[in-house]
Amino acid sequence: MRRTVISLLLLEVESKRKMYKTKKLCAPLSTIFRGVLPTTRRLSPYFSNSRIPSLPSHLQSSSRVPPRYALHFLPNSNFSFQNLCSQSAAKLDSSTKRCWNCVADKTGTTPFLYCDSCRSIQPVDLSIDYFQIFGLEKKYEIEVDGLEGKYKDWQKKLHPDLVHSKSEKERGYAAEQSARVIDAYRTLSKPLSRAIYILRLEGVDVDEEQTVSDPELLTEIMEIREAVEEAPDSQALNQIQSKMEEKLEESSNSFVNAYQSRNFDEAVACIQRMTYYQRASEEILKKL
Repeated sequence: MRRTVISLLLLEVESKRKMYKTKKLCAPLSTIFRGVLPTTRRLSPYFSNSRIPSLPSHLQSSSRVPPRYALHFLPNSNFSFQNLCSQSAAKLDSSTKRCWNCVADKTGTTPFLYCDSCRSIQPVDLSIDYFQIFGLEKKYEIEVDGLEGKYKDWQKKLHPDLVHSKSEKERGYAAEQSARVIDAYRTLSKPLSRAIYILRLEGVDVDEEQTVSDPELLTEIMEIREAVEEAPDSQALNQIQSKMEEKLEESSNSFVNAYQSRNFDEAVACIQRMTYYQRASEEILKKL
């Protein structure tokens, strides 16, 4: 019986050596035996050393090595395609956003503030910035006219009054999401607040109350205040107001150049000028 088994093994080995010879692949005899013999504990010492010998040079350049034998050269004896798939799935799960209510996956490129499947409002995700909320590229120059329509579309889904009959959890989400969309709209719709916000996204914190040290700007501010106080009528105030708008636009354009060139010190200086021109403009409006 034992001789019969050995004879059968030798026949199969010879058959496989002929097959490899036909394909011009000279595999080592040990490799062929591992393909023929069933896996047993007696073969485990082969894998005990993590430094597995590499393929022979005449096989390394070949793409015709059968997968059945190629697996023997993997460095980890515990390798499992099932484990590999599980790890990939875990990574996918961590990056995939799902609805807290119906567990539906996020679809499309729209920020996941609202689930289209069950119409549930989602918790605030601070990784979504104000530009993303409105589907805009992160840049200072934007089409402000299109903001209002997108803002109203969000409020039709997120406003707290629309979920008054929902759970306390969802009402809380609605209040937070609605407030954040309102703040995003107000921030991006004005040049000054938009400039401050986009610098904060770059890690540059702007102190709006910082004392001005530029003598030229200080002199200009004092002259503007005097002109506003001494203005005889609304016509004179309107003229000063027009000048402030021009100054604000000039500083805004300077900010664009500084931001695009990554000159954040100059960008902060532009914001300081914009801040004072904006305040002067607001003071004029109070007098009109």
